[in-house]
Amino acid sequence: MPEHRFPWTTAAGASPTGRSRPVSCPTVSTDAVHVTIVLPCYNEQDHVIDEVERICKAMDASAMTYELLAVDDCSTDETLARLEEAAPRFPTMRVIPFRHNSGSGTVRRIGSQQARGEIVVWTDADMSYPNERIPELVEILDNDPSVDQVVGARTTEEGTHKVLRVPAKWFIRKVAERLASSQIPDLNSGLRAFRRSVAEPYLKLLPPGFSCVTTITLAFLSNQHTVRYVPIDYFTRAGTSKFHFTKDAYRYILQVLRMVMYFNPLKVLMPPAIWLIMIGLVKGVVDMFRHPFYFPASTVMLILSGLIIGSLALLADLIVRSRGA
Repeated sequence: MPEHRFPWTTAAGASPTGRSRPVSCPTVSTDAVHVTIVLPCYNEQDHVIDEVERICKAMDASAMTYELLAVDDCSTDETLARLEEAAPRFPTMRVIPFRHNSGSGTVRRIGSQQARGEIVVWTDADMSYPNERIPELVEILDNDPSVDQVVGARTTEEGTHKVLRVPAKWFIRKVAERLASSQIPDLNSGLRAFRRSVAEPYLKLLPPGFSCVTTITLAFLSNQHTVRYVPIDYFTRAGTSKFHFTKDAYRYILQVLRMVMYFNPLKVLMPPAIWLIMIGLVKGVVDMFRHPFYFPASTVMLILSGLIIGSLALLADLIVRSRGA
């Protein structure tokens, strides 16, 4: 039987020619499934099997056909070994090893691209999300064709750096709501289910890190896809958090701006352009009264800056419309 190869995984060692060798995985069944669950795993050795058991138990009880893609993101502990050891107990699970650490966003992107299910579910392996509720999220999509994504909206914050994290996330969420013109109860929840066919055009936009969940949310909202939020409990994670407050918060706000620029650049660029022009005009009137027929360089710079930014906004909007985004 031919061997199935995953082109995105490469061995850490090099071949005699100096190039990385592809890692082979067992042949994957082509049987149709309804749900694909993408589970990024990175240094989760102490609880990853408990999480797999919880997910499989809930899905088996639902009678839905499914596959579980357990992707080991080059863990430095025994996560991969324990997944491979447990694989015979879970016939619906595929273990996919990465040979270099790529980030949860890359794991979710590749997992979604390789999914065989009509519905794709993202979640985490750190015991923080109520994964027994995955069938409930899928049922909402099955019962309501108008909904394209269902997000588990956390009702509490149990992450690390809570004192700094809560106000930072609130600010970023409000910026996203303003720019996307939508209410967003939870911008970066890691538990969500969506239609694969709707998400496919946006998978290429996913960054490698945690902000991938923010990206998929804004991509759906910016293109008028219906996103429904379901309140969920959120628990203290098992193991060590991979979240770095300063670095990841900075990436979140950049990704929010990047996504809105990608779909609706006028939302980002036109307001500052208008404000600069208005301030420049008001300052020009004041300057005219104080010094007739004299405009300081600062007044001219304000107006010119506003006109330049406004021109860039219109040009960016034209590019967006021409590509059909």
